Amino acid sequence: MKVLMDYQGKTVRLTDERLAHIKEHPEMVNMEIALEETLREPQLVIQSGADASANLNYRYYYGTLVGDKWLCVVVKYGIADAFVLTAYLTDKPKKGEQLWPSR
Repeated sequence: MKVLMDYQGKTVRLTDERLAHIKEHPEMVNMEIALEETLREPQLVIQSGADASANLNYRYYYGTLVGDKWLCVVVKYGIADAFVLTAYLTDKPKKGEQLWPSR
């Protein structure tokens, strides 16, 4: 398990099981450093429309295995804990309440 830091200075767990799940997708195999960077320095954070306790952290990357894409790192926040649910590459961020940068 790795303990990462998000853009607000909160600790976020990345369990071995979740990392293995993320790496099941071939395009995500070499994206671990980018995943950490996206948590620390996102370009955009959206509150999940499906789960208000989850945030979608986005950062744009050029030249991934599937082209230029947004990396989305989904973090679930509890009262005293936060952990990475999943991460994936996407063409565009989801719609929802923008948490950061604040408008």
